[in-house]
Order: sequence, then structure tokens, then C-alpha cells
Amino acid sequence: MKALIPLAFAAVLATTASADALAAAPPAPAAASDPAAFLAQNAKAAGVKALPSGLQYKIVQSGPAGPSPKAGDLIKVHYEGALTSGQVFDSSFERGHPAIMPLGDLIPAWMEALPMMRVGDEWILYVPPSLGYGAEATGPIPANSVLVFRIKLLGMLSPD
Repeated sequence: MKALIPLAFAAVLATTASADALAAAPPAPAAASDPAAFLAQNAKAAGVKALPSGLQYKIVQSGPAGPSPKAGDLIKVHYEGALTSGQVFDSSFERGHPAIMPLGDLIPAWMEALPMMRVGDEWILYVPPSLGYGAEATGPIPANSVLVFRIKLLGMLSPD
């Protein structure tokens, strides 16, 4: 299974009551809508940019000019993951504690988007199934789901 955030995501969940809730969640229902149709319509929305990989993003807020994180850096983010129905499956905003993790072993959408962000940026990612979990159902996330992440990059630390 690909890590939602990183493999350390499990450790973050283990420190909260939501880990038990996620494990006890009923099986995921079938994907609510056709991913290709959703993404085609979403690509026409104001401010949404599409990358060649199929990842779409919208810049909510831009931080000051500065470096972007790269693979191996530690990042500090607030994030919220939801289905296109609006059902939130995880949120550091709700927990009130940002996540600190290495930029590595994340779902492909995060690995593509985060190196384009700067500290202070807040983006919404529209993740096609191929850049998320694909055909795997994961807890409350149905197989072949488009995922919607709100990510705010709060900080980064390069090991070099």
C-alpha cells in the first residue's frame, strides 16, 4: 500500500484516536463518480492548473519567495484529505497539530506537488487515482478515487 502521507502517517495516526476509527471504518463504498469526468470538469474551474501527469492544483495562498522542498527534506505541513463528495478522511487541521515528515515515500501526487511549493503556500490538489491509491481501497477511501488535499507548507529543513 502506498503511504497517504509518508509511512510515518501510521505513526501520526497511532497517536490519535482516529487510528482506531480508521481501522474500524466500514469497507469503502464504490467510487462516487467517474474520475475522468470529474477531472475533466474540474480542469475548467477558475484557477485550476493541470500538469502533464494529470495532477491538478489550485493556489489558495502564496508564500514569500524562497526555496522549495526536495526529496529527503523534512517538511512541516497542515493538510486535509477528502473525497470528491467532501467526506474528510484525515485532517491535521482538525487535530490541531501539523505533521512533520520526510519528503519521501508519499503518494505520487504529493511528491510531485510539494517540490513546486514554497513555505507559506497553501494549495488544493486534485489527485487522479493513478497518483493516489489507484485500484486499492484504503479504509474509508474507495478504490479508484479522486482525492482532494488541502496542503499548507509551514516549514522545511534540508539535511545538507
